[in-house]
Amino acid sequence: MSGSTFTVRLLGATATLMLVAACGGTTTSPVGNKSATPGAGTSGVVGVATTTLGPVLVDSKGFTVYMLTADTKGHSTCSATCLQYWPLVPAPAGAGIPPVQGVSAALAATKATSGASMVTAGGWPLYTFVKDTAPGQVAGEGVKTFGGTWYAVSPSGAPVTTAASPTPAATSSAGGGGYGY
Repeated sequence: MSGSTFTVRLLGATATLMLVAACGGTTTSPVGNKSATPGAGTSGVVGVATTTLGPVLVDSKGFTVYMLTADTKGHSTCSATCLQYWPLVPAPAGAGIPPVQGVSAALAATKATSGASMVTAGGWPLYTFVKDTAPGQVAGEGVKTFGGTWYAVSPSGAPVTTAASPTPAATSSAGGGGYGY
């Protein structure tokens, strides 16, 4: 009996580790592309994940990245109060942001109104949203505040203004009973 209990616990631990890796691991994004997580040869700032809006840019923690229509390409208008709700995606120190697999938008850096260096995609300054409390959430989509409308950002750097076709739940990326093989 103790051998079968051990096997069940081992299988449970393995399933837990697989779920953690699928939901926020550091080597692959939820859509199976190499993500931009800290490590050799990556920018450590953005990657791609599939949400209810379709593929969108995410930060290094897997949270949806947004742009504000009040911004202009390369220029952030988000004030100190705005940044409390819409934290900027910080640019890494050093020379430039290298390309990221799955992201066709040009990645660069600009200065926020606070003077901090932040990432841009296709020229748009990038932010996350404090009401997104877990990777894959898109609570900031279509919010009208701080002089414009907030939209998730596609891998091409364009605002995502319409929802994707219905897809399986984010935790079941490959069907087959939700195991995601």
